[in-house]
Amino acid sequence: MDNIKYKTMNKSEFIRAIAEKSGTSQAETKRFLDALTATVEETLSEGHKITLAGFGTWDVQHVAARIGRNPQTGKSLTIPAKKKIRFKAGSELAGNISKK
Repeated sequence: MDNIKYKTMNKSEFIRAIAEKSGTSQAETKRFLDALTATVEETLSEGHKITLAGFGTWDVQHVAARIGRNPQTGKSLTIPAKKKIRFKAGSELAGNISKK
């Protein structure tokens, strides 16, 4: 596998990039992004799935409780059940990323 170092884009850089591409102000773009993330969070917390054709799908998966080990002591411990968010890239997004 290639040893590629990726740059992390923070929220303000992301907002600036979207604003440039959409021709909107950064303030307007921030309001939109905040509304988008709040809606995604609300929808997933209600147990619904979100699908954006070509981009991807978010859903919530239940991870069962399991037995793990404390690496320092070697003792067994119970890792509680939890819910996790999963994102699966759509074919269009995945295809465009793999071409670059």
